[in-house]
Amino acid sequence: MKNANDSLKGRIVEFSLGDLNKDDEQIYRKISLKVEEVQGKNCLTNFHGMSFTSDKLRSLVRRWQTLIEAHLDVRTTDGYLIRMFAIAFTKKRQNQVRKTTYAKTSQIKEIRKKMFEIMTRESNSCDLKELVSKFVNEVIGKEIEKTCSAIFPLQNVFIRKAKILKSPKFDISKFMELHGDSVGDDSGAKVKGDFKEPAPLAEV
Repeated sequence: MKNANDSLKGRIVEFSLGDLNKDDEQIYRKISLKVEEVQGKNCLTNFHGMSFTSDKLRSLVRRWQTLIEAHLDVRTTDGYLIRMFAIAFTKKRQNQVRKTTYAKTSQIKEIRKKMFEIMTRESNSCDLKELVSKFVNEVIGKEIEKTCSAIFPLQNVFIRKAKILKSPKFDISKFMELHGDSVGDDSGAKVKGDFKEPAPLAEV
């Protein structure tokens, strides 16, 4: 027979990163978390996926430029298999007069190849926690933009989506290390001073 804890485990909850970090500039990024363990009144979660809001994606798409996308399955050092989706847009070269910034097919292929190389390198060298930090701080997007500038200038380069395809066998000890001191104690705070029993009432 299932108890309340069992029914909570495995649930997926979605939050805005802006709400989690109290930062309105990150409101467009949605984070999915999976409940892995329940302790008292605390649900301990792990990263499950990330995506952009449709409003943010629509705001990036403009005329006279080329949209370049790439997706790749990568594996972190702690055994998570993750599918990542990258997005990039071309921009004008310095002192360019022409209105359009369309890239050639050969340039798109070369940029996509660099995307694959950078996504693989940045993911295979770190664990899940470090990789999520790279998503939030746009480390991979900035590296793609910098590396591909010699091929064609890029702008608005992001990892727009990531989802976990396969997780390693659940290890409670490693999972608790991940959360560290974030798990609260349900026993309550200690009352300061000596406890004094109140005097009985004269009348009821």
